[in-house]
Amino acid sequence: MRLYRTVGVVIVLIVASAFAGYEVGASKAAWDPSPRQVARAKPEQSASDDLTFSAKFGRVVHEATERVDSLAIQLGPHSWSTESAIDRLGQLVLGAINIANVLALLGAIFFVATLLMRTIVPLRIAAIIRDVFFVGYAVLANSVTTFILYILLLPINIVRLYQMIKLVRKARASAEGDLSMDWLKPFMTRRKYRKDDVLFRKGDAANEMLYIVTGKFHVTEIGVELGAGRMVGELGFLSPNNRRTQTVECVEDGEVLTITYEKLLEIYFQNPHFGYYFLRLSSERLLENIARLEAIIEREKGRLVVGTK
Repeated sequence: MRLYRTVGVVIVLIVASAFAGYEVGASKAAWDPSPRQVARAKPEQSASDDLTFSAKFGRVVHEATERVDSLAIQLGPHSWSTESAIDRLGQLVLGAINIANVLALLGAIFFVATLLMRTIVPLRIAAIIRDVFFVGYAVLANSVTTFILYILLLPINIVRLYQMIKLVRKARASAEGDLSMDWLKPFMTRRKYRKDDVLFRKGDAANEMLYIVTGKFHVTEIGVELGAGRMVGELGFLSPNNRRTQTVECVEDGEVLTITYEKLLEIYFQNPHFGYYFLRLSSERLLENIARLEAIIEREKGRLVVGTK
């Protein structure tokens, strides 16, 4: 454990010394040779005026090593401790504190927060706050590229947040049942049926859903009568292989509106308002069928009990 601490302290000191060296000699490239090195390199340069990559890399490593050695000498043999490293790091942090860096730090914190969030609305809010902090940092630090990047991301996140909040409100309204099917009528086709007409039979291929406008229709298998305002055939959209699950007959002349499953699927994905309503409608229909079957089972059990007596 102590070895890991020592290695960590050394790495921190190397990074800190590198930054300190960059601040001191910012106007001088790290690989620029000193006069003494130039004197030593003259015989080599007589053969070639251009320095190779290996020579440049060697000089960078040599200068970095000298800086680390000088820093180690300044610290002394008794200064290699966690406390001294923390003090040195604290001095560097205090020296780097300014408004621009604080804004950048806050922006980085909210950037990490966006990576940890699981829902979209809090994520977009955190992204907007992040963009504001980074825009402020870019203005104070005179960073044109950072300013352009986050000034473009800011309106995008604002628009996406507005769209998501609007979607949540529509979903809540759909879940509460505040939805009229009138907006769907322009996508549907009118069709008339007469008494004793069969709309479809159980097992038939299903390719459309129907909305009853007028008339009465009878579901043969379960003995249920459907009137105006009811949806018919929506379960065929969800059933395997798109097959009809019941037989529906017309018992009184009426009119229906039909829509194909292809168009229904398109609207389902384009309009979450209708999507939530359709899921609720289908689940209610399934629950009604389950309750009806349970009642039939209980009635049959009662008959069997009476018959045994």
